[in-house]
Amino acid sequence: MSHLPVVSGKDAVRAFERIGYRISHQTGSHIILRHESLPHRHLSVPNHHEIAKGTLRGLIRDAGLTVDEFTALL
Repeated sequence: MSHLPVVSGKDAVRAFERIGYRISHQTGSHIILRHESLPHRHLSVPNHHEIAKGTLRGLIRDAGLTVDEFTALL
């Protein structure tokens, strides 16, 4: 397993957009992403300068990616 990168919310959103997620809306400091071909799949990405490691790992898992695949998208 590779090391989890330190990323901001905006960087994470850009990475998820590369695999088909699109911004649906924003509620407070959380950006809600929906997958364009699978509308029931969504992610809630905190728009912070640095996303907590556990939160980022959960988002990566929910998107169906590995840490290495996510790192390649950055």
